[in-house]
Amino acid sequence: MSLIAPDAVRHIAVVGSGTIGASWAALYLAHGYDVTIYDPQPSAEAATHDLIANAWQGLVALGVASGATPKPWRFSTDLAEAVRDADFVQESGPERADIKKKLYADLEASLKPGVIVASSTSGLVMSDLQEGLKTPERFAVGHPFNPPHLVPLVEIVGGKTTSPDVLVWLDAFYRRAGKAPIRLNKEVPGHLANRLQAALWREAVHAVTSGIASVEDVDTAVSQGPGLRWAIMGPHMIFSLAGGEGGMKHFLDHIGPAMEDWWRDLGTPQLGPEVNAALIDGVAEEAGARSRAELVKQRDAALIALIKQKNG
Repeated sequence: MSLIAPDAVRHIAVVGSGTIGASWAALYLAHGYDVTIYDPQPSAEAATHDLIANAWQGLVALGVASGATPKPWRFSTDLAEAVRDADFVQESGPERADIKKKLYADLEASLKPGVIVASSTSGLVMSDLQEGLKTPERFAVGHPFNPPHLVPLVEIVGGKTTSPDVLVWLDAFYRRAGKAPIRLNKEVPGHLANRLQAALWREAVHAVTSGIASVEDVDTAVSQGPGLRWAIMGPHMIFSLAGGEGGMKHFLDHIGPAMEDWWRDLGTPQLGPEVNAALIDGVAEEAGARSRAELVKQRDAALIALIKQKNG
């Protein structure tokens, strides 16, 4: 399959104008790309404008965007028109396999040959989504972490019929857009980062439902403890440092058996009316008088400060 060079991409089509799609669009605009955003609902244009404007403030603070306002972008309710001249497509539609399969078939009919489609799906498996496509080799997962315009991570993983060249291309392209891509060796529901999140949250829910701690104290335990270290290094390297001069070997020899005991004691909570109510009430108590907008502003400001510090 003949592919355009990653550094030759000029026009990006963002399919889906929700929180993730608009965030992607803001990032691409900040890096100088021409952007067309597709959404079937005409009413989505105004909301998309507001989302991009809010994201732009963070990009300016981070030093990624230099102008006071983003360059002009186009909005379209016509998929074929939106992607006709695209050099790359970032798909961020609804997280439903049936919708994505129909969307991909429609994309195939309108895209130029060799144009890659990367899906922002948070957990669907590309091999399933590729079934029945005429050019499945151009489709892959390019899953960001929310919010994409700030958090560097992108998970790249192909389906059974994705061309290996597409994965190499996506790695190079995302790096040009300021991201920190990783390439998964195989498909798994939820990819990697969301599975890590899910594992931690499972025990966080268990801690609440079993009476170990309140929702707020569980969140504090993470954000004021290991979460601070994880923002600097991943769990393997952190535990290697915990092993002192002996590194990971010393850690495994001395802490490994205890860790296995903890694994066996981890909980397996089930979400339901009672558990859900406890979590909802606990989050509301933790948030207090702060609105969602205020919490998002607080989160993004801290993310920007942290990223700037990490980038030195």
